Amino acid sequence: MTDGSPQVYDLKGLKCPLPVLKTRRRLADMAKGAELIVETTDPLAVIDIPHFCSENGHDLVASEKTDTGHRFSIRRG
Repeated sequence: MTDGSPQVYDLKGLKCPLPVLKTRRRLADMAKGAELIVETTDPLAVIDIPHFCSENGHDLVASEKTDTGHRFSIRRG
């Protein structure tokens, strides 16, 4: 998006490793410093997404539990 607001990426219903793979692909197409909100129902995402961010130089700005899963705010590094 060009207005600077974070993109929301709905990955609910997908199981490991798809949330991380799709997040990686989406971030690759974004500008450095852009923010992506990832929503997922995969219980392993709470481990996988933070690990992916630390291994790939992205900032995990926020991680929160939702009624159906988790929401992650990631800033592209």
